[in-house]
Amino acid sequence: MSLEVLTTGPLATVQDLGRPGHAGIGVGTSGAADVPSLKLANRLVGNDEGAAAIEVTFGGLALRATRDLTVALTGAPCPITVAGREGAPNSVLHVARGAELRLGVPAVGLRSYLAVRGGIDVEPVLGSRSTDVLSGLGPEALQPCAVLPVGPPPSRFPVVDLAPVAGPPDDVVLRVRPGPRDDWFTADALKTLVSAPYEVTAESNRVGMRLDGPVLERSCTEELPSEGMVTGALQVPPVGTPTLFLADHPVTGGYPVIGVVVSADVRRAAQARPGQRVHFRYE
Repeated sequence: MSLEVLTTGPLATVQDLGRPGHAGIGVGTSGAADVPSLKLANRLVGNDEGAAAIEVTFGGLALRATRDLTVALTGAPCPITVAGREGAPNSVLHVARGAELRLGVPAVGLRSYLAVRGGIDVEPVLGSRSTDVLSGLGPEALQPCAVLPVGPPPSRFPVVDLAPVAGPPDDVVLRVRPGPRDDWFTADALKTLVSAPYEVTAESNRVGMRLDGPVLERSCTEELPSEGMVTGALQVPPVGTPTLFLADHPVTGGYPVIGVVVSADVRRAAQARPGQRVHFRYE
């Protein structure tokens, strides 16, 4: 069984839960930017939660099935059609052999997840099928005419046909914990971080979300040796505005981290689109 890629939109990649445990050799975890949405899509079609699926950025994906397939779409709620008929996000959809599945542009949110019963069965690298856009590990980003193999269906069957979950919020509020280098910033900078909104810029990607807004003044101007980085870290380069690290972030960095977004809120950050405002609140 397989899927033929017709169009990809701005970016479509294969993602699973990533390849943790390799930071010591310079390899980041990668994986889905919005992990709960990936897991939900897989549960809907009866896969293991960590099966590889397609992460679609801002819609535009079109596929053709070479065999009868069962799929589910979660995350940013794109308009979806199967053989020209409208389908619903967060539901189980059947795609007949030869039928085309097409995604429009989501009204809210940024990243959608298309799971196929059996999982996307590309060759794993270091135990994961995820595309890491920073390191280049994993399969290439999807291109027209590519053919994606689909694994054998799992023994269990989907038990629900619809998951009534809310879409991404219009107002993005992220909880953040100060540190580990909050002492490198002035007291006013720590207040500014949680009192003024920041705007997501067009330079954002799976590596990190670049933000525009008030400058965060440093109290320490020394050079910082490179140290480990985590998903959700708010690193502040010399320009003074933060970058929020996402799934494909580097494993080390040389700029101070004023705070870290709590893990449960990283999915909200992953769904924020350019031009949208982000508010931080101390946890």
